[in-house]
Amino acid sequence: MAAMNTGASNPATTNGTSSPTVRSSSFSSPAAGGTSSDAVSDREPTLNLILRSELLGMDSGPPALHPSEGDVYRRERMSEDGGGSGSHRDSFREEERKEEEEEEEEYDSRRTTTHMAMSMASHSIGRSAGVKIGSGGVSRYSNGSSGGSPGSPGLLQFKPARERPQQDPHSSFSLLPMETTHRRLLSSPLKAKRKVSKTPFKVLDAPALQDDFYLNLVDWSSMNVLAVGLGTCVYLWSACTSTVTKLCELGGEDAVSSVAWAPRGSHLAVGTSTGEVQVWDVDRCQQLRSLGGHSARVGTMSWKGQLLATGSRDRLICMRDLRAREPRIKKLHGHRQEVCGLRWSFDECHLASGGNDNKLYVWNQHSSQPIQKFAAHTAAVKALAWSPHQSGLLASGGGTADRHIRFWNTLTGTAISEVDTGSQVCNLMWSRNVNEIVSTHGYSLNQIILWKYPSMAKVATLTGHTFRVLYLAMSPDGQTIVTGAGDETLRFWNAFPGAKNTGNSLGTSLLFPVGHDIR
Repeated sequence: MAAMNTGASNPATTNGTSSPTVRSSSFSSPAAGGTSSDAVSDREPTLNLILRSELLGMDSGPPALHPSEGDVYRRERMSEDGGGSGSHRDSFREEERKEEEEEEEEYDSRRTTTHMAMSMASHSIGRSAGVKIGSGGVSRYSNGSSGGSPGSPGLLQFKPARERPQQDPHSSFSLLPMETTHRRLLSSPLKAKRKVSKTPFKVLDAPALQDDFYLNLVDWSSMNVLAVGLGTCVYLWSACTSTVTKLCELGGEDAVSSVAWAPRGSHLAVGTSTGEVQVWDVDRCQQLRSLGGHSARVGTMSWKGQLLATGSRDRLICMRDLRAREPRIKKLHGHRQEVCGLRWSFDECHLASGGNDNKLYVWNQHSSQPIQKFAAHTAAVKALAWSPHQSGLLASGGGTADRHIRFWNTLTGTAISEVDTGSQVCNLMWSRNVNEIVSTHGYSLNQIILWKYPSMAKVATLTGHTFRVLYLAMSPDGQTIVTGAGDETLRFWNAFPGAKNTGNSLGTSLLFPVGHDIR
């Protein structure tokens, strides 16, 4: 309505276009005592009536104008003179006709101004309401149909409003010229991509560390102590204090062939090349037991509480319960060549064994025969790892002629998937903090690979060893791994993130004394 009043009182100007000028005439108002006033102000009710009639679709004629005093005087003279003479009468009629034409022109001008004002106002309303404005004027519509004046069909065409995406209530205050979804993407925090250092943060010399695929000479205890078998000796390295302690030395021609920590970390089992198994108390540096049963080197061992399983080159698996004063030896026959891999599951219900006969077996503690047999590998199976995230999920790796990592569902006895690594698989170990697995390799790439399960996408590839990476162990906090090779070095890598409840800061890592800063 503001546009209507403006168009009636002044020349309408919309978008820089001026409407035709309305000529003003002076009229004497009896109420004003004959003073002159603007014709537009006197005709405001008439203009409002015009606007209302246009909105209703009616075409009203020119409004009856109030006669001026001069018109009344001339008509009274004509009535007194009986119409006057012909010339006077004709001149009067000609003058009256000219005045009527001027008044009609004034009316047409005002009507044009009103039409333009109404058209502009209706156009702005129609754009916001989804209404199409025709060029013939404004007409009334009902129930979505056009109701224009006769001869002007379709002046108003009602169209459904275009659906617009829901706006963010705070979008009116945003300075970014983009849609709400794009702003949300930009404002949402990006998930930080984990970075794995490609270089070891610590390297230790390990002279006389043997380059033998069938041995297991490195293990990390729950008390944060690393045990390493070097030649005929076993050494202990404390990750908290970096001190090195010599635990034992074998006499004669005997040599260390495997080491394995008990779950609580106070007892260490040492396998020898003569088939003997020694159990040591590391707190007192004292040998507790010497166990027989094997006739050849003991290359792999695995603990389940106080139950110790050992695998030997004599193709036997021996299980002993160390709680008994004289532990009874239970021998498992199955492999036809050297047993080079043993691993108890996390629920301690199943034992996986791999041999140089390319076979993978699954046992339980009550059976004397394997409950499951897998023969997909084409080389020795040393690398074994049970998943801590999924019950019954077992990973195994094959040697030089196989080069595959295979995954098995031991609950159903079926194969899940496999991946060709391109080189000999020496070790496998699952992260306890994230669903990832690490593998170490020998011929011919000598690398360490972190994999994301189950996609088996490579997270990182670590290189540095110049010989086969035959040994692998993990720190108790699950963040650090240590690898050993025939190049006689031990390398420490920050491979995995810390547990979610402890964070990933170095101050909380078991590798360093708690409360001490690294300088």
